Amino acid sequence: MGKTLYQKVWDAHTVGTLADGRTQLFIGTHLIHEVTSPQAFGMLRDLNLPVKYPQRTFATIDHIVPTINQDAPADPLAAEMMDALRKNADDFGVTYFDLASGKQGIVHVVGPEQGITQPGTTIACGDSHTATHGAFGAIAFGIGTTQVRDVLATQTMAMEPLKVRRIEVNGKLPPGVYAKDVTLHIIRLLGAKGGIGYAYEYAGTTFDHFSMEERMTVCNMAIEGGARCGYVNPDEKTFAFLKGRPYAPKDADWDAAVERWASYASDPDAEFDDVVLINAAHIEPTVTWGISPDQGIGIGESIPDPANAADENERKSFQDALDYMKLPGGTPIKGVKIDVAFLGSCTNGRLSDFREAAKYLKGRKVAPGVQAIAVPGSQITAIQCVQEGIDKIFEEAGFEWRAAGCSMCLAMNPDKLVGDQLCASSSNRNFKGRQGSQTGRTVLMSPVMVCAAAVTGSIADAREVFDVDPATAAA
Repeated sequence: MGKTLYQKVWDAHTVGTLADGRTQLFIGTHLIHEVTSPQAFGMLRDLNLPVKYPQRTFATIDHIVPTINQDAPADPLAAEMMDALRKNADDFGVTYFDLASGKQGIVHVVGPEQGITQPGTTIACGDSHTATHGAFGAIAFGIGTTQVRDVLATQTMAMEPLKVRRIEVNGKLPPGVYAKDVTLHIIRLLGAKGGIGYAYEYAGTTFDHFSMEERMTVCNMAIEGGARCGYVNPDEKTFAFLKGRPYAPKDADWDAAVERWASYASDPDAEFDDVVLINAAHIEPTVTWGISPDQGIGIGESIPDPANAADENERKSFQDALDYMKLPGGTPIKGVKIDVAFLGSCTNGRLSDFREAAKYLKGRKVAPGVQAIAVPGSQITAIQCVQEGIDKIFEEAGFEWRAAGCSMCLAMNPDKLVGDQLCASSSNRNFKGRQGSQTGRTVLMSPVMVCAAAVTGSIADAREVFDVDPATAAA
């Protein structure tokens, strides 16, 4: 019987079985940032322990760093955490991509960009969206601070093995439908808790067609569907993306690495615990209407009416979401007024996201009364955007072009909603208070849909706003 990629990577990294039945798993790559690492380093100091394999740990700042005046943050806590990460990296011999390096950015953008993220390995980071790195055929987990300590000290962590669900999306996406719509559609279909206990293997002709950045977008939000991780089997696109990057194998080591990486792909006769089949042609631009990523609908649909809920629990859930979002059930989502448009995050803050959005935004203007901000996922992404004139397109349209960071995705920095502002966001979570205000409201959507909302001042169908031509639109 064949094996899945998950099983192969798990077996290759198993150190042993603990007394409680959990696996002690070797972590090939450890990524850290300024928020979840200070306490972990403090625990190492208390125990007088070094970092076991400092060459396997890479650090950057992203969550708390401001996107304006980065070198001198007004928030003393931000400055303190940035200083702490710099000191910890120096003291423990960890590679640190700081602001002066020109390589700083969101940890899940920086890892692939530098070629640190590679197939067939295990990756851990003190951030829930570490699943992003699964796009390269890695098994990538978000972990808590005590586990960050464990990985720093031992390069291992204790875990129970997961079941594997294969989510197969086949066919060509309709014009104006993107990877973000695919992941929101999957979460809507399977539920925010549907993936608990699973690793998701994303496959099918749609994923074969996707670029690496599109694959990252879908894997990024595996966690929003309850899965512990999500991955795509490595292929020629994976290898082409990594070739020549700073931390990728070089020269004679390259061919050997590619052969090894390819061997981790799921076998044709691998068995899965569950298989879900989705027709790409049935997916339309998707937006959320509630306070959980699975509360999503197609742009042409109406907001659910609690009166039509399947049971009392669903009715209460719908009503709670609508009360918070201040939206009437049974009415179209299209046309709901927005206050803020945010384009960025580890989900959709890469070069291809800005390229695609700029293609439709060029020559347009942000609607009066809408604050629109664009935040590249890394300093390198920002430079690439400047080289291509993308930053100017956004600025001329009325967007604020900011420096790299997590920004308004989670608002652990000055970029926050105010009061009950409604934000059209390319980020990954629409929880209550997620974007910095306890009454702020978030509607998740693709970058192009964010631009459509920005220029119309309301949630809109980008295909109509930008007159998307089926013959030329990207799938």
